[in-house]
Amino acid sequence: MASDSAAPATSGAASAAPPALSIRDLRKTYDTGVQALKGVSLEVAPGDFYALLGPNGAGKSTLIGIVSSLVNKSSGEVRVFGVDIARERGAAMRLLGLVPQELNFNMFEKPRDILVNYAGFYGIPRREALARADEELARAHLSDKADSMSRTLSGGMKRRLMIARAMMTRPRLLILDEPTAGVDIEIRRGMWRTLRAINAAGTTIILTTHYLEEAENLCRNLAIIDHGTIVEHGPMRELLAKLDVEGFLFDVDAPLPATLPRIEGAALVARDPHTLELEMPRAMDLNRVFAALDAAAIRVHSMRTKSNRLEELFVRLTGDGATAAAASGERAA
Repeated sequence: MASDSAAPATSGAASAAPPALSIRDLRKTYDTGVQALKGVSLEVAPGDFYALLGPNGAGKSTLIGIVSSLVNKSSGEVRVFGVDIARERGAAMRLLGLVPQELNFNMFEKPRDILVNYAGFYGIPRREALARADEELARAHLSDKADSMSRTLSGGMKRRLMIARAMMTRPRLLILDEPTAGVDIEIRRGMWRTLRAINAAGTTIILTTHYLEEAENLCRNLAIIDHGTIVEHGPMRELLAKLDVEGFLFDVDAPLPATLPRIEGAALVARDPHTLELEMPRAMDLNRVFAALDAAAIRVHSMRTKSNRLEELFVRLTGDGATAAAASGERAA
């Protein structure tokens, strides 16, 4: 389910503040003739936790590259807290932190040195950088690794180090490009706690991910991009409420029969010999399902809601087999 954490309270003055990110009619055509972005427009409010989703090749990486000033736009406007990245690049970049997909720090440096040297690139005095490094290493639960060689860190620790490095400049907007790619679920959930804490402290976060559960758990708003255009955007809960399908998982006592009962309008699938998956229209009476299962001598001893609503929305909007594969966890292009 989407995170229940409330957005920071806003006063009348705060509501008039510029968006954390404002994109207007952004277009990018590469020299090969490929149109990666075809007039993208979106806004991210200050303090938001925002998901940017899309299949491979949809334009996410190009969009992030332009916002972070790594890719030149063809046309359009991008502002970070009201600062135009084309006219005032340096000022805009000081407001923004980027955590890319790739691990791009020196594996033979120590974490503390990586953070301090990064701060130095932005003119932060060494004394202040050392204090910030200790603070960010503690928040990333890496204090005991501060003077270890970075190549000895686990995969999850390296990911947390990337976030700590980005936070050294105290960015008001943090962009995370698949920050939990390739880590196991326990490490991923630990990183979710770190990101929630960063967001709760006031930093606006934009997250790209192919783990749709991650987006639904963390983000309040989202945009889905496909073939260089925004195909849907808005509050997470409102978009998910549009779906007329809901799913359930049933735990059954005895092994399921080879042939499952047919229920008009619903779909039953055996996940394993003792777990049954159901998808049905919201308007359907669940008692019909239980009656059919009972007639087939299938005894249900517990049930739970299936958390696949965002995946269903994603597949419907971007919709083909390749997209479904991307949604299951492939890396972004």
